[in-house]
Amino acid sequence: SFGQLSDVMAFAEIVFVAVQTPHEAQFEGVTPLREPPRDFDYSYLMEACRNIAPFTRHGQIVAVISTCLPGTMRRDIKPIFDTHPEGDIPILVYTPSFIAMGVTMADYLNPEFWLIGHERKDKTAILPLIDFMESIASRGKHLMSWESAELAKVAYNTAISQKIVMANTIMEICEKIPQADVNAVTGVLKASYRRVASDQYMDGGMGDGGGCHCRDNIAMSWLASELDLSVNIFANVTEAREQQAAWLVHLMLAKGHELAAIIGYAYKPETALTVGSPALLVEHFLKIRFERKGNPVVMWDPLVDDHEVPRLDDHAVLIGCKHRGIEKYLTGDRLRVIDPFRVVPDRDGWTVIRVGEGKA
Repeated sequence: SFGQLSDVMAFAEIVFVAVQTPHEAQFEGVTPLREPPRDFDYSYLMEACRNIAPFTRHGQIVAVISTCLPGTMRRDIKPIFDTHPEGDIPILVYTPSFIAMGVTMADYLNPEFWLIGHERKDKTAILPLIDFMESIASRGKHLMSWESAELAKVAYNTAISQKIVMANTIMEICEKIPQADVNAVTGVLKASYRRVASDQYMDGGMGDGGGCHCRDNIAMSWLASELDLSVNIFANVTEAREQQAAWLVHLMLAKGHELAAIIGYAYKPETALTVGSPALLVEHFLKIRFERKGNPVVMWDPLVDDHEVPRLDDHAVLIGCKHRGIEKYLTGDRLRVIDPFRVVPDRDGWTVIRVGEGKA
């Protein structure tokens, strides 16, 4: 049934705010991007929240569905309810829907998963929302911070865009090599459920490595140039890998460290294989930084080297490979540890940066 806003707010235990967060027409993707990109327009969402704020009550759940970039809930939405004159601050959550046009209800009633971004250490307060979500689908429950939930929504959509660009690049190559067939090639990728269409390679860490992937991207980059493809995504992937390695060097030396070490430099955990190792790429950039100072970069791997782990003091140390128990090989005082695998615990005298780990 329908009612006045005050009646709806008085009735509901959970209020879903499903308000548009549009872009201007020039950012809708129907024309080429000719100006710097911008954030979404949150004015409609903020106005809706201002309208319902006077009617909220303590313990009521206000669940925002609208697509937002990370930080929007904390920056723009939370202050609206914090300043409620009655002091009846509701429980504010972010729970985006992963739906597609044309199958909205089908996707909503049969989701792959559901997630809730919230700020309560005790999830008891959001149990009514959890129960509601589980009444729709009991699988794939994810609870996280507002920012993680906001990022998960847009990351999901952009990951789909990257898949489409990849498939269309294969199609373009096949058009220019008549003996190749796009349906046959993508059929192989669709069948690759262990790696390509799976949860494999979806953890933050070091860059790609090994004897195949990196050189395949470089070779495909050459082919893209030879075929004059409309976009060379293979060169983009190679550049991204290199820039991310350089960024790890920046993290290591951000506090002016003059001594650097990499512990674990095999490309694959539990092996001594170093071909295509992303840790060796980081070493390359470190050597460039230190070439005029003559400072050597300490490299040691428990499965590659047969000498004892070197003593490290005042070093910036990168965990370059996720060997089992790699953290136990860290020795020394006053270390700055860059841990892209998020396995190293805190220790007195160390500054441990578990890269990408939530700091809240």
